[in-house]
Amino acid sequence: MRRIRFTRAGVAALLLIGSWTAAGTVPASAQGAPDSPAARSTDSAPASTALLDAMRRDFGLTRAEAADRLAAERRATDLAPEARRTAGPAYGGAWFDAGSEKLTVAVTRDAGAGTVEALRSAGATVRTVEHSARRLDAAKARIDRLDAPSGVSSWSVDPAGNTVVVNVVEGERSDNDVRAFVDKAREAGPVTVRTVPAPAVTFAAGTVGGDPYYTGNVRCSIGFSVHGGFVTAGHCGGVGQQVRGWDGSYIGNFQGSSFPGNDYAWVNVGSGWWTVPVVLGWGTVPDQLVRGSAEAPVGASICRSGSTTHWHCGRVLAKNETVNYSQGAVHQMTKTSVCAQGGDSGGSFISGDQAQGVTSGGWGNCSSGGETWFQPVNEILNRYGLTLHTA
Repeated sequence: MRRIRFTRAGVAALLLIGSWTAAGTVPASAQGAPDSPAARSTDSAPASTALLDAMRRDFGLTRAEAADRLAAERRATDLAPEARRTAGPAYGGAWFDAGSEKLTVAVTRDAGAGTVEALRSAGATVRTVEHSARRLDAAKARIDRLDAPSGVSSWSVDPAGNTVVVNVVEGERSDNDVRAFVDKAREAGPVTVRTVPAPAVTFAAGTVGGDPYYTGNVRCSIGFSVHGGFVTAGHCGGVGQQVRGWDGSYIGNFQGSSFPGNDYAWVNVGSGWWTVPVVLGWGTVPDQLVRGSAEAPVGASICRSGSTTHWHCGRVLAKNETVNYSQGAVHQMTKTSVCAQGGDSGGSFISGDQAQGVTSGGWGNCSSGGETWFQPVNEILNRYGLTLHTA
Protein backbone atom coordinates (compact mmCIF):
# COMPACT_ATOMS: atom_id res chain seq x y z
CA MET A 1 0.00 0.00 0.00
CA ARG A 2 1.70 3.18 -1.21
CA ARG A 3 0.82 5.55 1.62
CA ILE A 4 1.43 3.02 4.38
CA ARG A 5 4.90 2.23 3.03
CA PHE A 6 5.57 5.96 2.71
CA THR A 7 4.32 6.67 6.20
CA ARG A 8 6.55 4.00 7.75
CA ALA A 9 9.54 5.55 5.98
CA GLY A 10 8.45 8.98 7.17
CA VAL A 11 8.20 7.79 10.77
CA ALA A 12 11.70 6.39 10.58
CA ALA A 13 12.95 9.75 9.31
CA LEU A 14 11.20 11.56 12.14
CA LEU A 15 12.87 9.35 14.71
CA LEU A 16 16.22 10.46 13.33
CA ILE A 17 15.57 14.09 12.45
CA GLY A 18 12.85 15.26 14.78
CA SER A 19 13.65 13.22 17.89
CA TRP A 20 10.09 11.95 17.70
CA THR A 21 10.05 9.54 20.62
CA ALA A 22 7.47 8.82 23.26
CA ALA A 23 9.59 10.57 25.87
CA GLY A 24 10.34 13.60 23.70
CA THR A 25 6.85 14.28 22.39
CA VAL A 26 5.16 17.35 23.91
CA PRO A 27 1.56 17.43 22.60
CA ALA A 28 -0.37 20.70 22.52
CA SER A 29 -3.34 19.85 24.72
CA ALA A 30 -6.67 21.51 24.11
CA GLN A 31 -6.82 22.19 27.84
CA GLY A 32 -3.37 23.81 27.90
CA ALA A 33 -2.13 27.09 26.46
CA PRO A 34 -1.22 26.25 22.85
CA ASP A 35 -0.45 29.88 22.02
CA SER A 36 2.32 30.15 24.60
CA PRO A 37 6.02 29.85 23.76
CA ALA A 38 6.22 26.84 26.10
CA ALA A 39 3.87 24.96 23.79
CA ARG A 40 6.54 24.92 21.09
CA SER A 41 9.85 23.24 20.55
CA THR A 42 12.33 25.74 21.95
CA ASP A 43 15.40 24.26 20.31
CA SER A 44 14.03 23.84 16.79
CA ALA A 45 15.31 25.81 13.81
CA PRO A 46 13.15 28.81 12.84
CA ALA A 47 12.17 27.12 9.58
CA SER A 48 12.83 24.08 7.46
CA THR A 49 14.53 24.33 4.08
CA ALA A 50 11.20 23.29 2.57
CA LEU A 51 9.27 26.18 4.05
CA LEU A 52 11.95 28.68 3.08
CA ASP A 53 11.85 27.39 -0.50
CA ALA A 54 8.05 27.70 -0.58
CA MET A 55 8.22 31.29 0.65
CA ARG A 56 10.84 32.10 -1.96
CA ARG A 57 8.50 30.79 -4.63
CA ASP A 58 5.21 32.29 -3.42
CA PHE A 59 6.43 35.60 -1.94
CA GLY A 60 9.39 36.39 -4.19
CA LEU A 61 11.80 36.49 -1.25
CA THR A 62 15.42 35.44 -1.07
CA ARG A 63 16.27 32.60 1.29
CA ALA A 64 17.71 35.05 3.83
CA GLU A 65 14.64 37.30 3.58
CA ALA A 66 12.33 34.33 4.10
CA ALA A 67 14.27 33.23 7.20
CA ASP A 68 14.18 36.77 8.59
CA ARG A 69 10.44 37.00 7.91
CA LEU A 70 9.66 33.77 9.73
CA ALA A 71 11.80 34.77 12.72
CA ALA A 72 9.99 38.12 12.87
CA GLU A 73 6.60 36.42 12.65
CA ARG A 74 7.56 34.10 15.50
CA ARG A 75 8.46 37.12 17.66
CA ALA A 76 5.16 38.79 16.74
CA THR A 77 3.20 35.64 17.58
CA ASP A 78 4.85 35.46 20.99
CA LEU A 79 4.28 39.16 21.66
CA ALA A 80 0.61 39.37 20.61
CA PRO A 81 -1.06 37.93 23.77
CA GLU A 82 1.08 40.04 26.11
CA ALA A 83 0.45 43.17 24.02
CA ARG A 84 -3.28 42.68 24.39
CA ARG A 85 -2.95 42.36 28.15
CA THR A 86 -0.69 45.41 28.35
CA ALA A 87 -3.07 47.62 26.33
CA GLY A 88 -6.08 46.56 28.40
CA PRO A 89 -9.35 48.40 27.58
CA ALA A 90 -7.47 50.63 25.12
CA TYR A 91 -6.56 47.65 22.92
CA GLY A 92 -7.67 48.17 19.33
CA GLY A 93 -6.28 45.03 17.67
CA ALA A 94 -2.91 43.84 16.36
CA TRP A 95 -1.39 42.60 13.12
CA PHE A 96 1.99 41.69 11.65
CA ASP A 97 3.41 44.28 9.25
CA ALA A 98 5.60 42.66 6.60
CA GLY A 99 7.31 45.96 5.76
CA SER A 100 8.60 46.70 9.26
CA GLU A 101 8.61 43.01 10.28
CA LYS A 102 7.03 44.03 13.58
CA LEU A 103 3.74 43.51 15.35
CA THR A 104 1.59 46.64 15.09
CA VAL A 105 -0.64 47.19 18.12
CA ALA A 106 -3.57 49.61 17.84
CA VAL A 107 -4.63 51.55 20.95
CA THR A 108 -7.32 54.15 21.52
CA ARG A 109 -6.56 57.73 22.51
CA ASP A 110 -7.13 57.06 26.19
CA ALA A 111 -4.13 54.71 26.36
CA GLY A 112 -1.67 56.08 28.91
CA ALA A 113 1.87 57.11 28.04
CA GLY A 114 3.18 54.27 30.19
CA THR A 115 1.14 51.73 28.23
CA VAL A 116 2.42 53.04 24.91
CA GLU A 117 6.01 53.02 26.13
CA ALA A 118 5.65 49.46 27.46
CA LEU A 119 4.38 48.25 24.09
CA ARG A 120 7.20 49.96 22.23
CA SER A 121 9.78 48.63 24.65
CA ALA A 122 8.45 45.11 24.02
CA GLY A 123 9.14 45.56 20.30
CA ALA A 124 5.73 46.57 18.95
CA THR A 125 4.82 49.47 16.69
CA VAL A 126 1.96 51.44 18.24
CA ARG A 127 -0.85 53.06 16.24
CA THR A 128 -3.60 55.28 17.70
CA VAL A 129 -7.14 54.46 16.50
CA GLU A 130 -10.66 55.64 17.22
CA HIS A 131 -12.37 52.37 18.13
CA SER A 132 -11.36 49.73 20.66
CA ALA A 133 -11.29 46.05 19.76
CA ARG A 134 -14.06 45.54 22.30
CA ARG A 135 -16.31 47.97 20.41
CA LEU A 136 -15.50 46.42 17.03
CA ASP A 137 -16.07 42.89 18.36
CA ALA A 138 -19.41 43.98 19.83
CA ALA A 139 -20.48 45.48 16.51
CA LYS A 140 -19.49 42.29 14.70
CA ALA A 141 -21.45 40.21 17.23
CA ARG A 142 -24.57 42.34 16.59
CA ILE A 143 -24.16 41.79 12.85
CA ASP A 144 -23.88 38.03 13.51
CA ARG A 145 -27.44 38.13 14.84
CA LEU A 146 -28.83 39.58 11.60
CA ASP A 147 -30.37 37.39 8.90
CA ALA A 148 -27.88 37.69 6.03
CA PRO A 149 -29.11 37.40 2.41
CA SER A 150 -27.14 35.31 -0.07
CA GLY A 151 -25.71 38.49 -1.61
CA VAL A 152 -23.64 39.08 1.54
CA SER A 153 -20.47 37.00 1.50
CA SER A 154 -18.89 37.52 4.95
CA TRP A 155 -17.99 40.01 7.66
CA SER A 156 -15.17 40.42 10.15
CA VAL A 157 -13.19 42.94 12.16
CA ASP A 158 -10.29 44.53 10.26
CA PRO A 159 -7.85 45.71 12.95
CA ALA A 160 -5.63 47.64 10.54
CA GLY A 161 -8.65 49.48 9.13
CA ASN A 162 -10.22 49.86 12.62
CA THR A 163 -13.57 48.85 11.19
CA VAL A 164 -15.90 45.91 10.61
CA VAL A 165 -15.70 44.90 6.94
CA VAL A 166 -18.88 43.58 5.30
CA ASN A 167 -18.12 41.78 2.03
CA VAL A 168 -20.88 41.90 -0.59
CA VAL A 169 -20.99 39.56 -3.60
CA GLU A 170 -20.18 41.17 -6.94
CA GLY A 171 -23.29 42.50 -8.67
CA GLU A 172 -25.45 42.25 -5.52
CA ARG A 173 -24.76 45.60 -3.85
CA SER A 174 -27.95 47.19 -5.22
CA ASP A 175 -30.13 44.25 -4.17
CA ASN A 176 -32.83 45.43 -1.75
CA ASP A 177 -32.12 42.71 0.83
CA VAL A 178 -28.39 43.42 0.69
CA ARG A 179 -28.93 47.14 1.07
CA ALA A 180 -31.22 46.54 4.06
CA PHE A 181 -28.61 44.26 5.67
CA VAL A 182 -25.85 46.83 5.15
CA ASP A 183 -28.02 49.58 6.65
CA LYS A 184 -28.65 47.49 9.76
CA ALA A 185 -24.96 46.55 9.94
CA ARG A 186 -23.99 50.22 9.94
CA GLU A 187 -26.33 50.79 12.86
CA ALA A 188 -24.34 48.19 14.79
CA GLY A 189 -21.06 50.13 14.60
CA PRO A 190 -18.28 51.31 12.26
CA VAL A 191 -18.68 49.37 9.01
CA THR A 192 -16.87 49.37 5.65
CA VAL A 193 -18.44 47.60 2.64
CA ARG A 194 -16.30 45.78 0.07
CA THR A 195 -17.19 43.78 -3.04
CA VAL A 196 -15.92 40.21 -3.48
CA PRO A 197 -16.70 36.99 -5.42
CA ALA A 198 -19.21 34.57 -3.86
CA PRO A 199 -17.77 32.03 -1.37
CA ALA A 200 -18.29 28.28 -1.63
CA VAL A 201 -17.20 25.27 0.39
CA THR A 202 -14.62 23.19 -1.46
CA PHE A 203 -16.37 19.87 -2.06
CA ALA A 204 -15.20 17.35 -4.68
CA ALA A 205 -17.13 14.44 -6.21
CA GLY A 206 -0.72 6.92 8.26
CA THR A 207 -3.32 10.04 8.54
CA VAL A 208 -1.09 12.83 7.21
CA GLY A 209 -2.21 16.45 6.81
CA GLY A 210 -3.29 17.22 3.24
CA ASP A 211 -3.84 13.57 2.28
CA PRO A 212 -7.21 12.69 0.67
CA TYR A 213 -10.02 10.73 2.29
CA TYR A 214 -13.46 9.76 1.04
CA THR A 215 -16.95 9.85 2.53
CA GLY A 216 -19.44 8.36 0.08
CA ASN A 217 -18.69 10.11 -3.22
CA VAL A 218 -17.13 13.16 -1.52
CA ARG A 219 -13.36 13.65 -1.42
CA CYS A 220 -11.86 15.91 1.24
CA SER A 221 -8.46 16.32 2.90
CA ILE A 222 -7.04 15.43 6.30
CA GLY A 223 -6.27 18.42 8.50
CA PHE A 224 -4.08 17.41 11.43
CA SER A 225 -3.48 14.25 13.36
CA VAL A 226 -4.75 14.23 16.93
CA HIS A 227 -4.32 11.45 19.46
CA GLY A 228 -6.91 8.92 18.32
CA GLY A 229 -7.73 10.36 14.91
CA PHE A 230 -7.62 13.50 12.79
CA VAL A 231 -9.48 16.82 12.47
CA THR A 232 -11.04 18.08 9.26
CA ALA A 233 -13.95 20.15 7.89
CA GLY A 234 -17.51 19.53 9.14
CA HIS A 235 -19.11 19.89 5.72
CA CYS A 236 -17.23 16.77 4.57
CA GLY A 237 -19.40 14.37 6.60
CA GLY A 238 -21.85 13.88 9.45
CA VAL A 239 -21.49 11.99 12.73
CA GLY A 240 -21.31 8.23 12.14
CA GLN A 241 -20.40 8.40 8.44
CA GLN A 242 -17.68 5.99 7.35
CA VAL A 243 -14.34 7.32 6.08
CA ARG A 244 -12.04 5.61 3.56
CA GLY A 245 -8.40 6.49 2.95
CA TRP A 246 -6.49 7.27 -0.24
CA ASP A 247 -6.31 3.54 -1.03
CA GLY A 248 -10.02 2.85 -0.38
CA SER A 249 -9.43 1.07 2.93
CA TYR A 250 -11.54 1.83 6.00
CA ILE A 251 -10.05 4.44 8.37
CA GLY A 252 -12.82 5.16 10.87
CA ASN A 253 -15.99 7.23 11.32
CA PHE A 254 -16.90 10.83 11.99
CA GLN A 255 -17.08 11.12 15.78
CA GLY A 256 -18.11 14.78 15.82
CA SER A 257 -19.16 17.19 13.08
CA SER A 258 -20.63 20.69 12.90
CA PHE A 259 -21.74 22.59 9.76
CA PRO A 260 -23.02 25.25 9.27
CA GLY A 261 -22.51 27.48 12.29
CA ASN A 262 -19.05 25.92 12.48
CA ASP A 263 -17.08 23.94 9.92
CA TYR A 264 -15.12 21.36 11.87
CA ALA A 265 -15.14 17.63 12.56
CA TRP A 266 -12.97 14.83 13.81
CA VAL A 267 -12.58 11.22 12.66
CA ASN A 268 -11.32 8.30 14.74
CA VAL A 269 -8.54 6.13 13.35
CA GLY A 270 -8.23 2.34 13.45
CA SER A 271 -7.96 -0.75 11.23
CA GLY A 272 -4.21 -0.47 10.74
CA TRP A 273 -4.13 3.31 10.32
CA TRP A 274 -2.20 5.49 12.76
CA THR A 275 -1.48 9.17 13.31
CA VAL A 276 1.73 11.11 12.68
CA PRO A 277 2.57 14.82 13.26
CA VAL A 278 3.20 15.56 9.60
CA VAL A 279 1.72 17.73 6.83
CA LEU A 280 2.34 16.62 3.25
CA GLY A 281 4.49 18.80 1.02
CA TRP A 282 3.40 16.91 -2.11
CA GLY A 283 6.89 17.03 -3.63
CA THR A 284 6.71 20.82 -3.82
CA VAL A 285 8.39 20.94 -0.42
CA PRO A 286 9.41 18.08 1.88
CA ASP A 287 6.77 16.98 4.37
CA GLN A 288 6.45 19.33 7.36
CA LEU A 289 6.60 18.43 11.04
CA VAL A 290 3.90 19.83 13.35
CA ARG A 291 5.28 21.07 16.67
CA GLY A 292 2.38 23.04 18.17
CA SER A 293 -0.60 25.29 17.44
CA ALA A 294 0.42 28.84 18.38
CA GLU A 295 -1.93 31.20 16.52
CA ALA A 296 -0.24 33.39 13.89
CA PRO A 297 -1.28 37.07 13.80
CA VAL A 298 -3.01 38.88 10.95
CA GLY A 299 -0.40 39.61 8.28
CA ALA A 300 1.70 36.52 8.98
CA SER A 301 2.76 34.01 6.32
CA ILE A 302 0.76 30.82 6.12
CA CYS A 303 0.73 27.73 3.88
CA ARG A 304 -1.92 25.14 3.00
CA SER A 305 -1.77 21.48 2.03
CA GLY A 306 -4.67 19.79 0.26
CA SER A 307 -5.36 16.76 -1.90
CA THR A 308 -6.32 18.74 -5.04
CA THR A 309 -3.97 21.70 -5.34
CA HIS A 310 -1.34 20.43 -2.90
CA TRP A 311 0.94 23.11 -1.37
CA HIS A 312 0.34 26.87 -1.58
CA CYS A 313 1.24 29.85 0.61
CA GLY A 314 -0.13 33.32 1.35
CA ARG A 315 -0.98 35.59 4.27
CA VAL A 316 -3.49 35.78 7.10
CA LEU A 317 -5.98 38.49 6.10
CA ALA A 318 -8.61 38.49 8.88
CA LYS A 319 -9.77 36.59 11.94
CA ASN A 320 -13.15 35.85 13.50
CA GLU A 321 -14.84 36.36 10.12
CA THR A 322 -18.42 35.19 9.64
CA VAL A 323 -18.79 33.55 6.20
CA ASN A 324 -22.25 33.35 4.65
CA TYR A 325 -22.20 30.14 2.57
CA SER A 326 -25.31 29.07 0.68
CA GLN A 327 -25.75 26.33 3.32
CA GLY A 328 -25.69 28.90 6.15
CA ALA A 329 -23.32 31.15 8.07
CA VAL A 330 -20.11 29.84 9.64
CA HIS A 331 -18.51 31.82 12.48
CA GLN A 332 -15.00 32.46 13.82
CA MET A 333 -13.22 31.75 10.55
CA THR A 334 -9.77 32.99 9.54
CA LYS A 335 -9.41 34.45 6.04
CA THR A 336 -6.23 34.02 4.00
CA SER A 337 -4.86 34.96 0.57
CA VAL A 338 -4.07 31.28 -0.12
CA CYS A 339 -5.90 29.67 -3.05
CA ALA A 340 -7.85 26.39 -2.83
CA GLN A 341 -10.11 24.23 -4.99
CA GLY A 342 -12.61 21.38 -4.67
CA GLY A 343 -11.27 18.50 -2.58
CA ASP A 344 -8.90 20.69 -0.55
CA SER A 345 -11.57 21.03 2.16
CA GLY A 346 -10.46 19.92 5.59
CA GLY A 347 -6.78 20.17 4.68
CA SER A 348 -4.00 21.70 6.76
CA PHE A 349 -3.16 25.37 7.26
CA ILE A 350 0.26 25.71 8.89
CA SER A 351 2.51 28.67 9.78
CA GLY A 352 6.12 27.64 10.26
CA ASP A 353 5.76 24.43 12.28
CA GLN A 354 2.56 25.57 14.03
CA ALA A 355 -0.84 24.12 13.07
CA GLN A 356 -3.38 26.87 12.32
CA GLY A 357 -6.62 25.31 11.07
CA VAL A 358 -8.56 23.22 8.55
CA THR A 359 -9.65 24.45 5.13
CA SER A 360 -13.31 25.35 4.83
CA GLY A 361 -13.97 27.16 1.54
CA GLY A 362 -13.34 30.30 -0.45
CA TRP A 363 -13.50 31.83 -3.89
CA GLY A 364 -11.25 31.66 -6.95
CA ASN A 365 -8.77 28.93 -7.81
CA CYS A 366 -5.05 28.23 -7.93
CA SER A 367 -4.70 29.40 -11.52
CA SER A 368 -6.15 32.90 -11.19
CA GLY A 369 -5.88 33.29 -7.39
CA GLY A 370 -8.48 33.77 -4.68
CA GLU A 371 -9.09 33.75 -0.94
CA THR A 372 -9.74 30.84 1.42
CA TRP A 373 -11.09 30.50 4.96
CA PHE A 374 -10.08 28.02 7.62
CA GLN A 375 -11.57 27.01 10.96
CA PRO A 376 -8.92 27.54 13.67
CA VAL A 377 -7.52 24.26 14.98
CA ASN A 378 -7.43 25.31 18.64
CA GLU A 379 -11.19 25.83 18.57
CA ILE A 380 -11.63 22.27 17.27
CA LEU A 381 -9.30 20.81 19.91
CA ASN A 382 -11.17 22.60 22.69
CA ARG A 383 -14.60 21.70 21.33
CA TYR A 384 -13.94 17.95 21.27
CA GLY A 385 -11.31 17.68 24.03
CA LEU A 386 -8.65 16.51 21.59
CA THR A 387 -4.86 16.72 21.79
CA LEU A 388 -2.82 17.65 18.74
CA HIS A 389 -0.20 15.07 17.75
CA THR A 390 3.09 16.98 17.71
CA ALA A 391 6.70 16.15 16.97
